[in-house]
Amino acid sequence: MITLPLNINGKKYPVLISLEDRDSYRVSIGKKGISIRIPQSISRDEMVREILKTKKWAKEQLERSPPKEEYSNEYHDGDKLIVGDKEYTLSIMYMPKQSSSAGIINNIISLNIASELSEEKQKKHISVLLSRVIARQRLPELESKIKQLNEKHFQANLNKVFFKKHRSKWGSCSSNNNVNISTKLLFAPDEVLEYVCIHELAHLKEHNHSKQFWALVETAMPNYKEKEDWLKKQGGNLGF
Repeated sequence: MITLPLNINGKKYPVLISLEDRDSYRVSIGKKGISIRIPQSISRDEMVREILKTKKWAKEQLERSPPKEEYSNEYHDGDKLIVGDKEYTLSIMYMPKQSSSAGIINNIISLNIASELSEEKQKKHISVLLSRVIARQRLPELESKIKQLNEKHFQANLNKVFFKKHRSKWGSCSSNNNVNISTKLLFAPDEVLEYVCIHELAHLKEHNHSKQFWALVETAMPNYKEKEDWLKKQGGNLGF
């Protein structure tokens, strides 16, 4: 892994460059910086050209739409929160304690937030708890979706399915065949969530981004590139 700085309007963004066993370039902008994934088979000159081109593109994107602060969303008692086809009402109470808790009853999310914490930590508690309780409620639906997609397209050895509060990736596939999906995708269109599920399931068969991997993805979802484009353009707006 190589890390280079990118200075935009006085703020430094790390550019993380990794050489991988893959056939195509991949670039993403996340909370931790710009990630550039490059085929290890290319020449040094071609790699330099690609890095310069990608840094220019990332600079233009970040100047046009700077990333949000990690816990910038504001939530208040009585707010409505729409996730997929469900609408939740928030009931937020601040209690004189140092720990926070949450639960859902009849689509009302009750948040008991520690009033002794700083405002920033209160925002963090609200974000984490919202992510946790909604993901817990929607997990059976995700498990069913992934099992159906696996049976239809891959017939791979699938272990467990989890929602994870990923910040810099949409999903992951572990060495023991667990599939993890970012809670940010709770706010994505169904077909975009389905693409990420297919992407991670394909990794159960091909643990890289080779031609064989992308062939598996395309067979399961021929228009997958449209979903990738949507995530690149709209993904930064997803999340709690």
